[in-house]
Amino acid sequence: MSRRRTLGTKKKLALLVSAAAVAGGGAFVLASTSNAAPGPRNARTLSAADSAVCQGLATALGNNEKFIEGQKAAPDAQSAARIANRQAVVEQIEVQQKAAGCTVGESAQGSRAGQGSAGQQGGTARQTGGGQQVCQGSTVTLSGEGGAPAASSDRFPAGTTLRVTNLDNDKSTTVKVTSVSGSCVLLDNAAFEQVREPGKFLIRHALIEKVG
Repeated sequence: MSRRRTLGTKKKLALLVSAAAVAGGGAFVLASTSNAAPGPRNARTLSAADSAVCQGLATALGNNEKFIEGQKAAPDAQSAARIANRQAVVEQIEVQQKAAGCTVGESAQGSRAGQGSAGQQGGTARQTGGGQQVCQGSTVTLSGEGGAPAASSDRFPAGTTLRVTNLDNDKSTTVKVTSVSGSCVLLDNAAFEQVREPGKFLIRHALIEKVG
């Protein structure tokens, strides 16, 4: 009788250990799943928020790099000064990319998106209530240059007056073209601040008008 009671106790202990292991394992799996689940959701949220900022900075960098390439390919008496100025802008954009957690040095030519073959002449122009719409389909970003509100362009000469409206917030700025760039229109820092949405470096839905 004593032997049977001893064996019974051992079996009970074994069963308890097994049950504890299963229960502990289940708790571990649940805990791991619970802790891990928010991670991907947070990552997706951050990625979505960061992508617009990074894309805007990449577009600005690409536009300035294209301008530098153009000046090197067809230099004139002022090219060296223009290249030095734009190189300083490139370096500032890379600082902003690093601060925003973007890939430093990543560039893109987003300002040409949506333009057809007529884009070389600013797209199919049409009259609007306050001016002639140009560069249809273009996005707008900043050149990174300081100073008073102004614009640069690869198709409008210095002195041309352009009005840029951010259709996402209905803010507008009217500026003169003061220099050459690699896009239909780039706004300097001061002009871009007048129409930007907080935290964004790219205007996806822009109305660009030639008003003078």
